[in-house]
Amino acid sequence: MKKFKVNKTFKEINEKIRHGKAVVVTAEEMIDIVEKKGALEAARKIDVVTTGTFAPMCSSGVFINFGHTSPRMRASRVWLNDVPAYGGIAAVDCYIGATEVVEGDPLNSVHPGEFNYGGGHVIEDLVAGNVIRLRLEGYGTDCYPARKLEKNITIHDLRNAILLNPRNAYQNYNCAVNMSDKTIYTYMGVLRPRMANATYSTSGQLSPLFNDPYCKTIGIGTRIFLGGTKGYVAWHGTQHNPHVPRGKNGVPKEGAGTIATIGNLIEMSPKWIVGASILGYGVSLYVGIGIPIPILNEDMAQYTSVSDKDIYTQVFDYGVDYPNGVVKSLREVSYKELRSGTITLNGKKIPTAPLSSYYRAMEIANTLKEWIEKGTFLLGEPQEILPSEKT
Repeated sequence: MKKFKVNKTFKEINEKIRHGKAVVVTAEEMIDIVEKKGALEAARKIDVVTTGTFAPMCSSGVFINFGHTSPRMRASRVWLNDVPAYGGIAAVDCYIGATEVVEGDPLNSVHPGEFNYGGGHVIEDLVAGNVIRLRLEGYGTDCYPARKLEKNITIHDLRNAILLNPRNAYQNYNCAVNMSDKTIYTYMGVLRPRMANATYSTSGQLSPLFNDPYCKTIGIGTRIFLGGTKGYVAWHGTQHNPHVPRGKNGVPKEGAGTIATIGNLIEMSPKWIVGASILGYGVSLYVGIGIPIPILNEDMAQYTSVSDKDIYTQVFDYGVDYPNGVVKSLREVSYKELRSGTITLNGKKIPTAPLSSYYRAMEIANTLKEWIEKGTFLLGEPQEILPSEKT
């Protein structure tokens, strides 16, 4: 086991937070601190580094309990603003997914479809306190005789509204281009033909899982910023795969770790939970997430000093290769290149654009920093860290 010159615990850092003595910086600020002072001195000085990301996270949704009706009903079919929710849970429970589209949407029958409303928009409307039309159907039983009901509700009429997202905060993601001769419409946005543009989707050096690449401090029970309030890591997310190529700094060079997140939707803000329409593809949900990284030792100080120039991802062709299941990287690019506004591929300069917002990610990191400095947000020590290639 490696011996560290700095050894802090979650308990010790939380005591400092309680007494207003914790030193907290954002991941962006940590880059300069480690560069000037070194990882060891940074670990002695800094207690917590805050991170942030704000991007479309399709694998998201809400468990809703809308309360019993009179007469009672086993609601086997549920709609919220005409968007179907899954009713196969219990009498008055349902789950609405972010990517479900409104019933009767023409989809891509007239291509490209606009996808003006769906589950992500319902979730945003709920958070905003807007009126939602709830429609229920049941098949009738002795204990649940009612068969139909429609009524208007707001989030405050619900017994429970629990945001439970199976896959959030991807640890790295593809850069997308289109090598075909036609414009294509993807979850990475509109990609013009013959590599006329490139899109990507993470906040780079601010992104939570880049700052703890081996998830040494992140796991079940980690307390996070989620949608504008406190939430938690519930499990490793779907598609979690830490066994991928990494740089010498431990940062994955392609899609790797993910987290499942949970929080009380009733406490969230429409600033950080935003429905999205993706032309020609579908609907989604922008989710704001921030994770505080405790600086337990000099290794954690080094990890949290990672900068865009040292984070790499792969460029893939979404015109032919990706839809046909061909995994072939066209080249490797750094986030410094991506954020510069252009990358070069096959001798051609290509303009780049993010689906995620670095500005909003910075807002999250700063908000989380303020909460911790005020003593209103304590670190949640994970009961079990996420599966990792290196422990």
